[in-house]
Parts: sequence; C-alpha cells; structure tokens
Amino acid sequence: MKLVHLLIPASLALFSTGSFAALDIGEDAPKFTANVSINGQAQSFSLSDELRKGPVVVYFFPSSFTTGCSIEAHNFAEAIDQFKAAGATVVGISRDDMDTQKKFSVSACNGKFAVAADTDLAIAKSYDAILATRPDYANRISYVVAPNGKIIYRYSSLNPDKHIINTLNAVKELHAQAR
Repeated sequence: MKLVHLLIPASLALFSTGSFAALDIGEDAPKFTANVSINGQAQSFSLSDELRKGPVVVYFFPSSFTTGCSIEAHNFAEAIDQFKAAGATVVGISRDDMDTQKKFSVSACNGKFAVAADTDLAIAKSYDAILATRPDYANRISYVVAPNGKIIYRYSSLNPDKHIINTLNAVKELHAQAR
C-alpha cells in the first residue's frame, strides 16, 4: 500500500515537469562549447574550461524575455555572488539567437552570468532538456555539474521559483564537502 502512495506522487511529478527524461545524478555531463553573451558581449563558453575552475550550474529555459524565464534569470543574477563564493559558474541556455541573448544578458541577467544561444537545441538535446509538450523549446531544468564532470544535482520544474535556491544549496553542499 505504501509503495502505491510513493509511486503516484512520483508519477505526477514526472508529468508536471513537462519532461519525460533527464540526465541522472552521477552521469557524465555532456561537454559543450557555445556562443554566449555576458553583459551584451559575445564570448565563447567551454564547459570543460569552466569545470577546471569549479562546479557549473547549467540551466535550461524555454525562451528569453518570457515572464518565467526573465524571473529565473533575474533571480540567478541576484544570487550570483553566493554561487561565486562557493566557486561555481552559472550558464543559462535557450534556443534564442545571439542577438536576443545579448539583450537578455543585459536586461534580465544584469550582466552577471553567461547565456548561451542554442538555436538548434543541440546542447538541450544532449542534456535531455527538451520540453515534451513543445519539442522546439528547452525545458526548464537545472543541473549542477561537479568539477569531475559528473552531474550531482538536477531540478526540473516549469515554475522558476525553486531553481536558484535548490541549485545554490547543491553547490554550497559540494563546496562544504571539498573543505
């Protein structure tokens, strides 16, 4: 009887996220290099290079300048000093083109972290981060990747509210364990 009670909420959670798959904890994070914008300036971002500095929060979002995505980016920007204090880098990824990401990186991200242009969704697909109900968009899913390249945390919800606190807690825990 208890097993049924556990399976029903888990099944509902799976369908409520808008995603049917995601990379598992302990899996290798797919390496990528992407064109990003930080504070309106185009740059190249390499996950491998950033992991040499510490953990990386890789978060996917459906589309720049939508309400939820703007809220999430603003909240990551507000918390960026806490991420940096724990040695982490943050990168947001959506299907938007570079011109859009340049504007978004200034307005919603306050110039605090990189946002990548994944116009063909290749990075999102490699992370199983495609929105099941709208496969031409990334799902809202956040991963924390440890310096060894392993995924240590993931959180998927179309509601942007808990992505920041959950990933920050995972980064802080990793930082505490490294001491």
